[in-house]
Amino acid sequence: MLKNISYLLLLLSLTTSYSQNADIDLLREINLNRNQLLDGTMKFLSDTDAYISLGTPAVIYTIGLLEKDPNIKKQAIYIGKTIMVSTFITIATKYTIKRERPFVTYPFLDKQSDGGNYTFPSGHTSVAFATATALSIAKPKWYIIAPSFMWAGAVGYSRMHLGVHYPSDVLAGAIVGSGSAYLTYKINKWINKKLEKNKTKS
Repeated sequence: MLKNISYLLLLLSLTTSYSQNADIDLLREINLNRNQLLDGTMKFLSDTDAYISLGTPAVIYTIGLLEKDPNIKKQAIYIGKTIMVSTFITIATKYTIKRERPFVTYPFLDKQSDGGNYTFPSGHTSVAFATATALSIAKPKWYIIAPSFMWAGAVGYSRMHLGVHYPSDVLAGAIVGSGSAYLTYKINKWINKKLEKNKTKS
């Protein structure tokens, strides 16, 4: 599964290199024609990725402790694992592809936020979608799924609004985040089956 994600990201990266004009054209449209009154809101949304992503498993685990419910604690651990997997894949991909930030390649962009060394995929977006997808898998209720993905989408859009990521960076980040949640879910399921078989044998 991890290999498949890597191949998908590589393919997306190669596609991006051939459609660079479309990528920068869309970013230019979003960044330079943005509503500047929303800059503060977009900076705030962009910064929520760490607080919400780290806070979500912490809050759920605390609820599990208070209610003495092992299933709730398992859900929190699953979300935490997903965020770690997403972060690992994101960092590994960034330092493999080494794509420069859009404002470095295109100085006419109006950069409104800080960015790290490399841009592909978007770390903020991957963490946000990892959290939203894992939370939706752990608690599949519409009133959790809808706001979770609306928030994750808003984080991704904010990175383009602020001029620090290409649209393809954001798309790749969403794929990494959602894929990490699914991958972690499948691995957990496989491990639990193995544990159950071992218990039955003993």
